Amino acid sequence: MIELIDTLPDVNVQPAEYKRLLGFPRDHVLAGRARDLADWARSWYARNGRPWVYARHVDQLAVAENSVAIDGAAFRSTRLAKTLRDAEAHAAVVVAVSAGAEIETAAGRLWLEEKPDEYFFLEIFGSAVVEHLTTTTGARLCGWADNQSLAVLPHYSPGYQEWDIREQAALLDVLRRGAKQPLPGQIEVLDSGMLRPKKSLLAVFGLTRHIDRVRRLTDLVPCENCSFSPCQFRRAPYRRAVAAIESVAKREEEQLDGSPAQEVEPIAPLDLRAKYSINRKALARWVADRLSLKFNDDGTIDALFRYEGSTCSNMGRTFTFHYAVKLGPREDGYPIREQLCAPAPGDEGHRFMCRFMSNAEHLMVAIDHEKPLLGQKLNDVLSWQRPLMAPSCYCEPASRKHKWGLVFETIHYALVERERQQERDQVMEVLPSAAG
Repeated sequence: MIELIDTLPDVNVQPAEYKRLLGFPRDHVLAGRARDLADWARSWYARNGRPWVYARHVDQLAVAENSVAIDGAAFRSTRLAKTLRDAEAHAAVVVAVSAGAEIETAAGRLWLEEKPDEYFFLEIFGSAVVEHLTTTTGARLCGWADNQSLAVLPHYSPGYQEWDIREQAALLDVLRRGAKQPLPGQIEVLDSGMLRPKKSLLAVFGLTRHIDRVRRLTDLVPCENCSFSPCQFRRAPYRRAVAAIESVAKREEEQLDGSPAQEVEPIAPLDLRAKYSINRKALARWVADRLSLKFNDDGTIDALFRYEGSTCSNMGRTFTFHYAVKLGPREDGYPIREQLCAPAPGDEGHRFMCRFMSNAEHLMVAIDHEKPLLGQKLNDVLSWQRPLMAPSCYCEPASRKHKWGLVFETIHYALVERERQQERDQVMEVLPSAAG
């Protein structure tokens, strides 16, 4: 039996992981204002953050075809049920981690104070803390389980694929019901299933006595889903690193003899050799100067692109539009779930566009309602037929479609470059383990 309470957990978020969540390549060196903001966010959290971890062993576990009963509470999740059934799990550990309410309050205050940069860097650091706490808690459970001749399975959470986020409330009730001590921090579930504080996570780690079975079924090896590199209990390399080695080997084989090697499953659901309509140097510059990406705990991504243009008449008045795009998780192919285009707060230049001056309501309604590629996967932008050239203004539908193409190609390019960098990093991390 185990009940773990920690109000002073390690929150030494690795710089590479923080940069990954910020959307920078892992080899990118933060400089200037970006570095100042990253250092400030880390320093602020060190002074004001109140992270906590709670974990509790649950003996009552029953697994059916598409559902799981944990401590008498039923949860419908085909994926979780299959994982526990394949491993012949007999028990579980329910876990709650949180970066604390303080960081959410501070970030909200920064937003109201119109400090979006500070808000963004603090928000992302909160997400990085939650990821770090989940990973290190898994490592601690592995250490405990190893001494008990048990194996810990990969964690799973409401909101993940095939587990309705609305079951968060029932899982929190299970966590609290059998606790010998109160949870060390504030946490509640909203009607939507989201947690408050939002920088928090509930999870289930399965336990099994069948260590050999887990080793044979690679999907059940938690090590293959865990990036905690210094762990002394690692039984297998990180799965994505192995996939990266296979991909690199394939490309090297093609380069050596010129013949295509056996096809390897793609690392990412994006065309890593994409042919863009825009020069790659321009895309790289826009990624650095105009695009921000927020990687959420549930796998979704919030992208914000800033477009700067000018009117075709009226002395070329400058204006700025914001494009907000929400993408679904990577494993779903980055589907475009939401998209919005609107003038940046406080912008006045758009009012001098010809169509705005002749019929402002008609133009702004058209801009708001046009959502090309909504519901499609991000990779579809590569085959999307649209004007390759257009005026800088928003007066005509062709101009607006052209700009959406710029936005989606920039986001696509940013995620492809991120995938490439992670592939290189994982190859370097796993080579010593693979060689052994």
